[in-house]
Amino acid sequence: MYGLTNQIRRCAASVTANIAEGCGKRGNPEFQRFLNIASGSASELEYHFLLARDLGFLSDLDYTKLDNAIVEIKRMLASLVRKVEADRRAG
Repeated sequence: MYGLTNQIRRCAASVTANIAEGCGKRGNPEFQRFLNIASGSASELEYHFLLARDLGFLSDLDYTKLDNAIVEIKRMLASLVRKVEADRRAG
């Protein structure tokens, strides 16, 4: 359980850290790359929530809440990636 908890914390921190790091880079291509890395970390987090539920560490209700939240975060990231890509192509 400790290992899974640690991995969940690391994934969650990785999502936000990659967004922040991408903001600090010069140019949209680098920002987009870090957004894609953040999206990958969000997908990994989604899996860890599923595993935690399957192992009995999360109730179905808690899992549903967390899963809905991470799905929404992934949607927001995908939207931001599309926006950055459109801006990059436009100028």
